[in-house]
Amino acid sequence: MSKRPRASNNHGVVAAGDPRGAQAAAEVLAEGGNAFDAALTALCVACVAEPVLASLGGGGFLLAETADGRALAYDFFVQTPKRPRPPEALDFRPVKADFGAARQTFHIGLGAVATPGVARGLFAVHRDLGTLPMRRIVAPAVVHAREGLPVEPLQAFILGVVRAIFTATPEARALYGGGCEKGLIGAGELLRLPALGDTLEALAEEGEGLFYDGEIATRIVADCARGGGHLTAADLAGYQVVRRRPLVRDYRGARLSINPPPSLGGVLIAFALDLLGGVELSAFAAGGPEHLTTVARAMALTNRARVARPLHDLADDAVADALLDPALVAAHAALLDHPISPRGTTHVSVIDGAGNAAALSVSNGEGSAYIVPGTGIMLNNMLGEEDINPHGFAGWPADRRMASMMAPTLARTADGRRFALGSGGSNRIRTAVLQVLVDLIDFAMTPAAAVAAPRIHVEGARLDIEPGVAPETMTALAEAFPDHKAWPERSMYFGGVHVAASDRDGAAAGAGDPRRGGVAVVV
Repeated sequence: MSKRPRASNNHGVVAAGDPRGAQAAAEVLAEGGNAFDAALTALCVACVAEPVLASLGGGGFLLAETADGRALAYDFFVQTPKRPRPPEALDFRPVKADFGAARQTFHIGLGAVATPGVARGLFAVHRDLGTLPMRRIVAPAVVHAREGLPVEPLQAFILGVVRAIFTATPEARALYGGGCEKGLIGAGELLRLPALGDTLEALAEEGEGLFYDGEIATRIVADCARGGGHLTAADLAGYQVVRRRPLVRDYRGARLSINPPPSLGGVLIAFALDLLGGVELSAFAAGGPEHLTTVARAMALTNRARVARPLHDLADDAVADALLDPALVAAHAALLDHPISPRGTTHVSVIDGAGNAAALSVSNGEGSAYIVPGTGIMLNNMLGEEDINPHGFAGWPADRRMASMMAPTLARTADGRRFALGSGGSNRIRTAVLQVLVDLIDFAMTPAAAVAAPRIHVEGARLDIEPGVAPETMTALAEAFPDHKAWPERSMYFGGVHVAASDRDGAAAGAGDPRRGGVAVVV
């Protein structure tokens, strides 16, 4: 993308997981910045306002589409270290996260840290697509970090879920302990991260070299060497953002640009959409028994196909061809009419008045509990994420971009509507995005209605069901999936899909997912 896109006016829409990030991005649009300026601004604010979900020490993806139709996927997800240390030399320990209705084990410590990509991704996207100075991009986050932000109720809940991580070290407790020796900052309390503000400001002035081969890199490498981590100077200095062609699919005449491999979330969504493409879902009642049981079976069949084709063992350029093989899709589509028997991520979507669109998803795992001294940055724990380490915690291949379920997605429908969307939620990302896409395209729902619709999720043979489905639909789902659970209330477990949209005349609309504190701002 050599031609730098610009916003032609100060209109557009932002959907994000925190109101402060969404507002900061909206102000960038109002000043004439483009969708990519706005997305990067929201990312920086998220590092302050959503500390469990976003960090300069994590990784992510941005799908970009310019007003003239050029599309590119920026992969700045984490990379495995070049030289793994033996397990007995590592700082690597388990902790429990409590989601209320579900519990999950994660691993933290320096031995769980993979090479971070967010800082380098921030600068790569800005160089290619940004129009405002980097000082302007980071400015809202710098102010919020220094002056402090009241903790939103949902962020307080998320911190509570991973309390064991954010109170695991004295350095983490100093930032997030709420002033108590063993406490944790709560809803409404002021979270101040002045060192992070200083770091963002220094990065804007000095560039990404500060993180990857400068003072920050020196501190990370020294602590890993003596404290049980894998990362070396070669890991940080050698990290590169990868620019990829999006995975492009047609669904009901809509052109979808999806996050490509090695991310797995996008290709799994594409497989499910290929299955559903042979069913006239719009002939069913939205949210009715036929609609949701068909979608649930597509989810289960996608899981089955994923197991049948061990995607983690394939070269990146072979993953899409292997799973989207028409014969494999057809074989599974034939089963749609039959019963099937028996992580932390945030997202920003932006469309500006010129028609540029950005879908950005980032994750820090849940955080490693290690704070880079003097920076306010908690590094990721991606080497301790079971979902993205299928060969075991000691079995990852060296110096390779890690797989992810993150699936930022862009869509253009035949009638001129455009959507930018994505979600947090680990394994639930792909099913959350799939359902919202179906609601937007098959049932022509508004973004708000599509995001609000109750969700389901299939994992193995088990079906999880959010409240709000009609009784006859619940009965049909229970019959199709004997192993099921009806959740008592809506939950962040089912993802947080944030949608930015525009119609053929450029009128903007959006929806932030309340499951994850999302908001949308139309400029």
